[in-house]
Amino acid sequence: MTNQNSPYQGFATLLQTNGHPCSPAELHGVLLGRSCSGVGFDADTWLADAAELLETEPADNVRNALIGLQAMVKGELTGDDVTVVLLLPTDDAPLSERAAALGQWCQGFLHGFGVNAAGLELSEEAKEVLQDLAAISQVQDALEESEDGETDYMEVMEYLRVAPLLLFSETKKDAAAAAKPSLH
Repeated sequence: MTNQNSPYQGFATLLQTNGHPCSPAELHGVLLGRSCSGVGFDADTWLADAAELLETEPADNVRNALIGLQAMVKGELTGDDVTVVLLLPTDDAPLSERAAALGQWCQGFLHGFGVNAAGLELSEEAKEVLQDLAAISQVQDALEESEDGETDYMEVMEYLRVAPLLLFSETKKDAAAAAKPSLH
């Protein structure tokens, strides 16, 4: 039985009751992807991007949840921690459900990053991370309910908790370099 009090389930219920067709995992992936592309943390532009994904203008309760989610992501990316908390189903959900959400998260991340990353010069390591995310986004049918499947899922989760930080630190350096006047 899935934990009904989990942040993922709470967000899923909020989105469903307001008629929004996307999963919390995909929404969180889009938010992290766009944040890691260097667009910053302006609430209005995030809400505009989210409204496109939600297919309608969000009601006040959804808007407030989206702003709270962005504040959490901003704290994770700009704070001293070295991991990101992914908005995914809890460990008591079936592996197939968690794997599907993981794929949705990766697809969302790639969308959020790709739409906003035009003109970024990325290192080979950053390009590899994006390629890894694209491969992981296809994983949902590959994991079987087994101890090996659980181990594979946990390894991917650990990778995804750190991968956004690499991309964020790289695009932050690009933004800082662009902001510095050249000395001639």
